[in-house]
Amino acid sequence: MKATSDQVSAVPGARRAFQFPLPREFLTVVLATAGLIVACLIFAPSSVSYGAFSGSLPFAAVLAIVGLGQMLVVQQGGFDLSVAGGVSLAVVISTHVTAGNNANLLPAVLMAFGSAILIGAANGVMVGFIRLNSIVATIGMNALIYGGVFAVSGGVPRSTSTLLAAIAGGDTLGVGNAIYFALAILAIVAFVMKKTVVGRRYEAIGANPLVARAVGLRVRLYQMMAYVLAQLLYCTAGVLLAGITSQPTAFQGDSLLLPSVAVVVLGGTSLLGGRGFPVSTVIAAFFLTQLSQFALAVGVPYSAQTIIQALALGFGIAIYSFR
Repeated sequence: MKATSDQVSAVPGARRAFQFPLPREFLTVVLATAGLIVACLIFAPSSVSYGAFSGSLPFAAVLAIVGLGQMLVVQQGGFDLSVAGGVSLAVVISTHVTAGNNANLLPAVLMAFGSAILIGAANGVMVGFIRLNSIVATIGMNALIYGGVFAVSGGVPRSTSTLLAAIAGGDTLGVGNAIYFALAILAIVAFVMKKTVVGRRYEAIGANPLVARAVGLRVRLYQMMAYVLAQLLYCTAGVLLAGITSQPTAFQGDSLLLPSVAVVVLGGTSLLGGRGFPVSTVIAAFFLTQLSQFALAVGVPYSAQTIIQALALGFGIAIYSFR
C-alpha cells in the first residue's frame, strides 16, 4: 500500500517539530556547566556562594573577553600565542604610566590601545600577507611584547589608580562592572558575527579561504583584522585586570594563554577555522573559572590548575569529535 502525498509531506514536518533549535555547541557547554553547578552544590557548596561568585565572576569576565579575541583568530585557522604579552602590556601601561594619578588614566588607556593596534597589525601582516605560521609569528611577537613590558615596568609591580579600580573593580547593583563590560563586548561580537554581511564573510573565509578568494573576498585583509581585533580585546581585558587586581604584576597575562584556547574549544569553535560561537565561548569561560573554584574547594592544590585546564581542553576536543 503506497503512502499518500500528504503522509509523505507530513514526515519532514514531524521531524522538524522534534528538532531542538539551539546549536549543539551551545547545548553541550550549557549542560556541562549545569552539571558542574550540581556537583558544586553537592560536594563544595562554598564554591557557589555569593562571596565566591563575587570574587570569581570578574576574572571569568576577563577570561571571556580574552577568549572572544582568541576565537576570532581561531576562526581564521590560526592561533594567537601573544595573548600573555598583550594582556600584560595593557596591565603595566595602565598602572605605570598612570602612576596612581587619575588624570593620567585616559592617556594611559589610549596608549595601551594604540600599542594593541600596532601589535595586532604586525601579527596580521606576518600571518595574513607574509604567510608565516601563526604560532611562530605570534610567539615571536610575544617575546618582543615582553621586552616592552619590562621597559615600561622594570619588572616591578605598581598599584592601580583609584579611578581605574572604581571603574573596573567596582560593582553596580551588586554585579561587578567587569561583567557588564564582558556582556557588552559579547553583544557586539555576536551581532557582528551573526547578523552582518561582514561577519558572514568572516566565517566563510575561515571555513574555506581558497573558495573565498576565488569569489573575490579580501581574504588577507580579513585575516589581518582578526589579529588586530584580538589584540584590542586582549588590551581591554588587561585594562580591566589592572583595575580588578590591586597590585598587578608584569606577568599578569601568563595564566590566560591556555585558558583562552580551552574556552574557544569548549565553546565549539573548530580549530580548523570557520564558524564561531561567541555565546558558548563566554559560557565556557564561566565553566572553566567555576571548575577551578570547585577544584580549590575540594582540596586540589593551586599548582594543579594548569592540568585541570589541559584536561578541559582535551574534553572539548574529544566531545566535539563525536557525531
